[in-house]
Amino acid sequence: MSRALALEVIAAGKSFGAFRALDEVSLRVKPGSVHALLGENGAGKSTLVKGLIGYQSLDQGQVMVDGREVEIAHPRAAQKLGIGMVYQHFTVAPGLSVAENLLLATGKLPLHIRWGRVRAELSAFMDGAPFKLALDAPVSGLSAGEKQKLEILKQLYLQQRLLILDEPTSVLTVQEADEVLGLLRDMAHRGEISVLMITHKFGEVLAYADEVTVLRRGRLVAQAPVAEATHDKLARWIMGEPEAGESAEALLDDAATRRLPRAPGSREARLEVDRLSVLDDRGLPRVHEVSLAVHGGELVGLAGIAGNGQRELIEALSGQRSVLGGAIRVDGLPYAATRAQMRERRVFSLPEEPLYRGCVGKLSVAENIALRNFDQAPIRRLGGLVSYRAIRAQAQARIAAFKVRPPLPQRAMASLSGGNVQRAVLARELSEPVNVLIAANPVFGLDFRAVADIHARLLAARNAGAAVLVASDDLDELLQLADRLLVIRNGRIVYEVDAASADRAVIGGHMAAGH
Repeated sequence: MSRALALEVIAAGKSFGAFRALDEVSLRVKPGSVHALLGENGAGKSTLVKGLIGYQSLDQGQVMVDGREVEIAHPRAAQKLGIGMVYQHFTVAPGLSVAENLLLATGKLPLHIRWGRVRAELSAFMDGAPFKLALDAPVSGLSAGEKQKLEILKQLYLQQRLLILDEPTSVLTVQEADEVLGLLRDMAHRGEISVLMITHKFGEVLAYADEVTVLRRGRLVAQAPVAEATHDKLARWIMGEPEAGESAEALLDDAATRRLPRAPGSREARLEVDRLSVLDDRGLPRVHEVSLAVHGGELVGLAGIAGNGQRELIEALSGQRSVLGGAIRVDGLPYAATRAQMRERRVFSLPEEPLYRGCVGKLSVAENIALRNFDQAPIRRLGGLVSYRAIRAQAQARIAAFKVRPPLPQRAMASLSGGNVQRAVLARELSEPVNVLIAANPVFGLDFRAVADIHARLLAARNAGAAVLVASDDLDELLQLADRLLVIRNGRIVYEVDAASADRAVIGGHMAAGH
């Protein structure tokens, strides 16, 4: 008998003041199926899901579970119905073991835990689980992929019959992503669970989902079997009509971000890293004598599982972390990533989590855009005074050029969506001629249109002759953009390959070997 849950949402609506976040949205997840939910940031996906898991009640509509209307007023109600949520960001307790995390997920801890009985139950559960983790393993020592598997195991241990997955493969290697999605699909098709998967990755939808629903601006715009969908059709459903000045064909070209022929220009190495070593936040060696070079007109991708030293390396190159040993050169000259050197050598960066690492959230968009040149004319005048009129004028021009929404220079940076924060940072970093560009996870968590736009900006810098280094946890992104790929593991470069001849499985193997 099938345990998989049937879920139907009928005419769901939700408003926040005058803003209509969900407008008559209907959705049906068939029991034993994998259903993909797509849409840009702000399309209404999160609002709908919060209503399904009891974090935020819907204003209107019905929710049907196994053909019966239900009310989901709080998360415990969703759990009792068999609906479990696997979040994009981990909710595990790193100081506890795998077994303790599984037990903690029940929310019902007795005063005295009979560990003999508990371990027997957990061992029996793990024997039948799709993923195997050692029960005694400390969670702090698990890889990012293993932590994601633990998040799924927690929901399976609770015997949830429908799993809602939020970007489930964002921290997984290629092999782990195929393993996790493949096993969950097999469980669904055996009638053990149903899956509602939120993702921005079209490849995952086309490979693993049975049906797809697309939301745009709070409304349902498409619902179809995946067999009837294509990459281009999904793109058109998500983005809708082109914005002013865009053609539909241009949108699709940008969205696919096809790698262009190698740009003509300097073949000299513009960015060189020679035996660089860097410490982590605990003062321990994290990057070990890394050497690499990026040439003019070249985009080099740095691939690796999160936590293997790429963050520390990028921060050292961007002047946000001290160097333990080795050397950095730009155009053959020693480079210490000081503000003066960045300006003189035209080195720009797009940091990971730009709102927190590259901006001052309480300052306005205009002030953040001026962080690069607030002490230069025409913003700085004689006597050291700052012209706020010049700051606003500069911001208005760059906001228009980089399509920052809303186009309001006075808005606090922290009030913008993730994609628009990234566009604002790009407006600051790419409005001048670029010699070297360093980017870290530049599109993590962003919607399809923002991803397409930012990828196009990175390629434009490369095509103009800049040396571009992009570190990303998403191998598909790097294969799409890069001319050459480097793999970092345990703080060392362990593999290099031209992107044109790269094999995803081979790269994934180097990323995960011994991890």
